[in-house]
Amino acid sequence: MTWFEAMILGLVQGLTEFLPVSSSGHLEIGKVLLDVELKENLTFTVLVHFATVLSTIAVFFKDIKRLLSGLFAFRWNEETKYVAKILFSMIPVLLVGILFREDVESLFSGNLVLVGSALLVTAALLISTQLVKPGTRKIPFLDALIMGVAQAIATIPGISRSGATISTGLLLKNGRSEVARFSFLMVLIPIIGAALLDILSMSANPASGGIPVGSYVIGFLAAFLSGYLACTWMINLVKKGNLYWFAIYCAVVGIIAIIFA
Repeated sequence: MTWFEAMILGLVQGLTEFLPVSSSGHLEIGKVLLDVELKENLTFTVLVHFATVLSTIAVFFKDIKRLLSGLFAFRWNEETKYVAKILFSMIPVLLVGILFREDVESLFSGNLVLVGSALLVTAALLISTQLVKPGTRKIPFLDALIMGVAQAIATIPGISRSGATISTGLLLKNGRSEVARFSFLMVLIPIIGAALLDILSMSANPASGGIPVGSYVIGFLAAFLSGYLACTWMINLVKKGNLYWFAIYCAVVGIIAIIFA
């Protein structure tokens, strides 16, 4: 993988991780278009995903600091309750990771028909949010679990994680700002955990032939910077309810991917 390819894939990951257009789906499309070796790219995929986690932490640093301060007060306060909801939302994706990890990994094989079809599902989810009136309530535990189910389903390449969780939260009549915030915070621990497992796995079974170190660095920086900008932009878009343009985009890209395949 050249530094230019790494930069393009890093930008794609950073932008699409937070915008509701499926980062995994776009990475699969990017791999096919750039003709990048998929086996070699597993390490790179972990790296750029971790870069977007760091960009999320940067955007929500004050919120995370406040939540941790409340959590370590060791009282059942609002912060502890919020952290408990995040942990509760992790149950579905944790079960998928434990029971169906190999099945999920097998989906990342450059199958553009699958990616295109999943993007059409994402488009339908986003359109559905425009058909209901926005709610105002804060996310209860049950809604957190349902959003967690949406996040687990979004392990399929082409199903947008942010699109699925945000759409689910809005359809359940939760407030826009609350849904955007919870959607981005709930993904931190699962991605960090998955990245650590992949790192341990790759340490035990190092891949032959690798990507130049410079390409890793460029891909990481591209994913982090574009992720920071995209996350900030997406929060404002959810508050305004302007998601239909992303629905159109996902539908168009999905159809093109199916035709191209």
